[in-house]
Amino acid sequence: ADGSEAEISGNGTRCVAAFLAAEQGKSQVAIRTGAGVKTCRLVSSEAQRFTFEMNMGEPQVGDEFSIKLASSEVKGVPVSMGNPHFVVFVPEFFPGWQAEAAEIGRHHDFKYGINVELVITTKKDHIQTRFFERGVGETRSSGTGSCASAVAAIAAGKCQSPLTVEAEGGAQIVRWER
Repeated sequence: ADGSEAEISGNGTRCVAAFLAAEQGKSQVAIRTGAGVKTCRLVSSEAQRFTFEMNMGEPQVGDEFSIKLASSEVKGVPVSMGNPHFVVFVPEFFPGWQAEAAEIGRHHDFKYGINVELVITTKKDHIQTRFFERGVGETRSSGTGSCASAVAAIAAGKCQSPLTVEAEGGAQIVRWER
C-alpha cells in the first residue's frame, strides 16, 4: 500500500462492525466513513465469523466508455460507491491482468486514480471478479469493489439483484434495486 487514504473500505467498515459486535454485543451500528455514515446490521454470527448487511448508499453509475491504453483499448463502466471504480467485463481472467489493471488505474482520464474490477458474468445471479485497488494493487476481496461490480452488471442488464459476487477471498451477496 502507498499510504494514501481511501474514502471508504467496505471490508474495513464490516471489520469495525464485527469488533463492536464481538466486544460490545452490538447488533446494529452506524459507522462514520469518508463516504458518509454506513449502517451495519448483524445477520448472523458463529464463533468469530460475522455476517452483516450494510447499507452502502446510492451508487453513482456512469455510461460505459472506452479508454486507450498503450497496447489496447478497454471499455468499462464507472461506478462510485463513495470511492471510484471502473468495472471491465471480460470473458476470462487472462494471465498478467494486473498490469493492464494498473495501467487503467492510473489512466489520465482518472485524475486521482481509480479502483479497477474485472468481471465475468457467469449467471443472471452470479459473477466472478478480480480487484485492483488504487494505492494497493491486487486484492483478494473488496467490499466496495464487489458492490461496484454488481451494480455495473445490473445496470448493464447482464444480471439481476440479488447477486452473488465471487472473489478469491470469498463471496458476498449484493442487492441493488434501481
